[in-house]
Amino acid sequence: MKNAGNFIKTGLSLTLFCSVLFIACDRRISTPSSDSPNLNDNYDYLKVQESGKTRNITEFIKDGSRDGLSNKSVQLGRILFYDKKLSINNTISCASCHKQSLAFADNVNFSTGFGNLLTTRNSMSILNPVNNNNMFWDSRASSPLELSLMPVFNHIEMGMENDQMLVTKLSKTSYYPDLFEDAFGDRTITREKISKAVTQFLNCLFSKESKFDQGLQNNFANFTPLELYGKQLFFSDQLKCSECHSGTNFSAPDAPGSPYGGSTFGNDASNPRGTANIGLDVSYKDNGRGNGKFKIPSLRNIELTGPYMHDGRFTTLEQVINHYSEGIQNHPSLDEKFRDGMKAKKLNLSENDKVALIAFLKTLTDKNLITNPKFSDPFKN
Repeated sequence: MKNAGNFIKTGLSLTLFCSVLFIACDRRISTPSSDSPNLNDNYDYLKVQESGKTRNITEFIKDGSRDGLSNKSVQLGRILFYDKKLSINNTISCASCHKQSLAFADNVNFSTGFGNLLTTRNSMSILNPVNNNNMFWDSRASSPLELSLMPVFNHIEMGMENDQMLVTKLSKTSYYPDLFEDAFGDRTITREKISKAVTQFLNCLFSKESKFDQGLQNNFANFTPLELYGKQLFFSDQLKCSECHSGTNFSAPDAPGSPYGGSTFGNDASNPRGTANIGLDVSYKDNGRGNGKFKIPSLRNIELTGPYMHDGRFTTLEQVINHYSEGIQNHPSLDEKFRDGMKAKKLNLSENDKVALIAFLKTLTDKNLITNPKFSDPFKN
């Protein structure tokens, strides 16, 4: 009788287990799994807005990812960008450190990698890479294509060990072979194709629909008096903000003859390539590209991308402005713009000047970008 009772209990347990398993399986069938992306999105990634005009993104792309660009290849890049399978333990995606709601930056000093270790520098916004040749805080990558898979193979960020491990992992999924065929004409997955697709998505992260961009079309009639005053200060000979944050991207100058260099100056380690020492410290723990020189970032969407600087030391724009006003340190390699003879220059801005500059900087926010579904997470069903 005792054995019969055990048999009945075992049978009941097995029945209960099978019932739970059936419910779980049925749930997976009826509700799309977060492990698979939504493949029903059909967006036009190639048309972008600049100063009220519709243009094709290919007009701006300068690296090799321009070849074969299509909406299908950009869609593939978007899925790769958000897929945690690109990390060795399925915990981190590119989007984990570059969030759409934050203009593709992160809101912490240092981001968390696949093994819960922290990155050594703040995650920069990756907007408008087509207008920005030098990538990372030390400008070590000269194009979005060169940048695209560096985080995937980084031992802190995503931890993938080699090309074959990445290719094998993606090849075993139910959806990538078809997506690669749609994008590139065959089902074979390679590192080169992965890199190209990710780059094509990054290149379409194009942000030129801010209040400032609208103002370009109407002589800034849409600006408040405070914003106009901040704009005047920003472009003034007194502050010279626009000499470092220049052009339509408000980033480092990138042309022959520029004191900050650019991709036109090659990869010589002694070349600043879009970097500057802005007097954050007298002695740097992290020397950046060398001598405390760090990349001059774009100011577009700066309202959304704090904390600021390579180590996230400033949490607010007020703190950033205060640094330039009275906090610049007299480092031996301090940029000449911040020197007054042998001393560090103190701009000594008034409180009204500071408020006006911040008001102007906030006109560079593109609210459409942070809510546009074509840049959103396809794994959120």
